[in-house]
Amino acid sequence: LGEERAAVLPPNPCTRDLIGGKMASVWDESEDGVGEEVLKMSTEEIVQRTRLLDSEIKIMKSEVLRVTHELQAMKDKIKENSEKIKVNKTLPYLVSNVIELLDVDPNDQEEDGANIDLDSQRKGKCAVIKTSTRQTYFLPVIGLVDAEKLKPGDLVGVNKDSYLILETLPTEYDSRVKAMEVDERPTEQYSDIGGLDKQIQELVEAIVLPMNHKEKFENLGIQPPKGVLMYGPPGTGKTLLARACAAQTKATFLKLAGPQLVQMFIGDGAKLVRDAFALAKEKAPSIIFIDELDAIGTKRFDSEKAGDREVQRTMLELLNQLDGFQPNTQVKVIAATNRVDILDPALLRSGRLDRKIEFPMPNEEARARIMQIHSRKMNVSPDVNYEELARCTDDFNGAQCKAVCVEAVSNYRAHPRGLHGRNPRGSSKEKSQSAVLCLISAQSRQRPWQRAERDWTVPLSFCLEKIKLFFPLKR
Repeated sequence: LGEERAAVLPPNPCTRDLIGGKMASVWDESEDGVGEEVLKMSTEEIVQRTRLLDSEIKIMKSEVLRVTHELQAMKDKIKENSEKIKVNKTLPYLVSNVIELLDVDPNDQEEDGANIDLDSQRKGKCAVIKTSTRQTYFLPVIGLVDAEKLKPGDLVGVNKDSYLILETLPTEYDSRVKAMEVDERPTEQYSDIGGLDKQIQELVEAIVLPMNHKEKFENLGIQPPKGVLMYGPPGTGKTLLARACAAQTKATFLKLAGPQLVQMFIGDGAKLVRDAFALAKEKAPSIIFIDELDAIGTKRFDSEKAGDREVQRTMLELLNQLDGFQPNTQVKVIAATNRVDILDPALLRSGRLDRKIEFPMPNEEARARIMQIHSRKMNVSPDVNYEELARCTDDFNGAQCKAVCVEAVSNYRAHPRGLHGRNPRGSSKEKSQSAVLCLISAQSRQRPWQRAERDWTVPLSFCLEKIKLFFPLKR
């Protein structure tokens, strides 16, 4: 009997421990009542009970052997399948798109009397894919990717022979859309903008606060604005303020230009808009800045030209993305234009571009502040009177005020010793004359279209009366 038990027992120590544990548990449970039962039992009953226990032990050993063999068989099968997967997942993949996901019941196919593969009889999802070669295939077995993780439009990699889906690929975006993403965060600050305090406050309330403090709007039960339209003459700081807004938030910044969305092929411009918003949703929170919105947002009209109809289709896609069936509160839109009067009313309604911020021409105080900001890094004399200089630059915009500072530096470098070649450390009159000439030259360069309206050869004595405290840059 001992030899038979040794032959039946497997050499695996884990199996022996398992059998020993089960036997120990059986003896522990019946240990208390064994003594009383044995004393009451006869010799024949004890022998019969021993035989029953031996038969139970043999059954348990055979069960352990069967489970051990099944475990080893499963390990071998897993190893074999892993090798098959490794072979099938050998690159390169065939790139395909998921067209549709279907629920197929094998009972319906059996009624048709068709020859069905065993693998295809599994209940669950089936897929229809279209390869990069424009071929469409039906997959009764999807492959190695869970069907619940797939949705129509996904980009997948399939085996080039069996067409089984092996891996999901990242979403493909147009290369032109990827180039619109600003990788380097802008460095502009609100302190770099002069004369636009009201506009800065409105933009912060509409864009920055809803993105940085979303819970405040949820507690109040209000919907934050989806977009902002900045309009005004050229050079008044619209793009500069948008860059400063992007620098103040941790959002992804996408810069689109209206002329870039006007494409030659039908549907290409709408696809750019769609991909831009899809990329913004993926990298949310994000800000989309559309400059020169009037290039695609003009009022709709009847036209037989294909180009006009394509521009209108691009604008319709923009309208759908701004306030479509699936809105996204984590994507904000900032649009800028110089011609708000020609924009389509559908763009300006509430729910799309909720806030309209006007950027007027800077007043005298704003012009002085702008020139102070742009001359901070220059070696400027402390006696410069920016208020008097702002009065002399009437109807200049912010960009022209900045150019005045740049032109003053350029003219001083061209004439470092003043008007008559003498040392600039001379009289204050000589300094004033040199400074006035720099200013007149800068103004004439910045407004060449007004030379016919004004005579820029102003008498020097008149200029000295107007600007007496404007001194040239320090040497």
